[in-house]
Amino acid sequence: MKIHEYQGKQILREYDVAVPRGEPCFSVDEAVGVARDLGGDVWVVKAQIHAGGRGKGGGVKVAKSIDEVKKYADEILGMTLVTHQTGPEGKEVKRLLVEEGADIKDELYVGLVVDRSSQRVVFMASSEGGTEIEKVAEETPEKIHKATIDPGTGLTGEQAKSLAAAIGIPGELVDEAAELFQKLYRAFWEKDASLAEINPLIVTGDGRVLALDAKINFDDNAMYRHPELAELRDLDEEDADEIEAAKYGLNYIALDGNIGCLVNGAGLAMATMDIIKLYGAEPANFLDVGGGATTEQVTEAFKIMLKNERLKAILVNIFGGIMRCDVIAEGLVNAAREVNLKVPLVVRLEGTNVDKGREIIDKSGIEIITATTMADAAEKVSAVAGA
Repeated sequence: MKIHEYQGKQILREYDVAVPRGEPCFSVDEAVGVARDLGGDVWVVKAQIHAGGRGKGGGVKVAKSIDEVKKYADEILGMTLVTHQTGPEGKEVKRLLVEEGADIKDELYVGLVVDRSSQRVVFMASSEGGTEIEKVAEETPEKIHKATIDPGTGLTGEQAKSLAAAIGIPGELVDEAAELFQKLYRAFWEKDASLAEINPLIVTGDGRVLALDAKINFDDNAMYRHPELAELRDLDEEDADEIEAAKYGLNYIALDGNIGCLVNGAGLAMATMDIIKLYGAEPANFLDVGGGATTEQVTEAFKIMLKNERLKAILVNIFGGIMRCDVIAEGLVNAAREVNLKVPLVVRLEGTNVDKGREIIDKSGIEIITATTMADAAEKVSAVAGA
């Protein structure tokens, strides 16, 4: 689950991490009011969307008067902001963050991620703040410093100070920065985050270390422990089809291809997408119906996939273990009839009651292309999709 920058900063404040003063705004008048309440003579007006690169897309402006705050708020609110993370369609800006300006002396980067190979949280730090960390990793990997964290001890003071010194924090501020790093780790750990980035982390002209930005994502599987975080979810920023799919217990993610995939089990779904690509085609989605799909779920899955105007064919790949093939076959036939399916449908069934399942499909009177192996299914669906 993703949240906005201003929400991330609210969480950081709970852990006493230094961030600029600021407030979210939903209108131009609110933006002007916040700027006046903050005082000073420089403010930053920031678009709030779930994507990076906002500044390059024109979604972050520095205002040096109240009139400029009003002007920029009016320009940004309602704009379609296109960044490298939104795709060409962009995202409509419905929220702003207005905060006090900062005297930036140095821009740095710090972040926390879960490293699957070590099964530990890794703290990353770089002197290249304000730059995409992926670009730094590709072009100058030696500028990224890492500490693997023992969950029993957390980020130690020694690790934190070493990271601070490695990225060029001035000696007199190393202790302050190390304390901030440890607080950031506590927030990450206690809130069940999957990612936390501060880019940039800044050293100010008056000698402070400040989190100028905040990006925090959370593990969806841990949300039952954090009802307060679930309330931060902004459905306007999420894919409408993914939200609809979740209502029916479906795990759905839209992709850029033209072959719809309906599979039971995340691992099999990944393998199905891989083999489609192996045969020269592109999957239109990831869709896992789980271990006990009903006719209703299959019907809704078809409806969601059929919203994609690029869709050329659908591949159903089911391994019947807990889920019986005859039950899923009945569901497929009924669902195909209900949605009046017009695109080619390739079905590969294997497992419990597979013969009964194939018989149901053969006798349905619906034009369904059957396959026996994954390779057979991928080859057939790629062919009918024109790959």
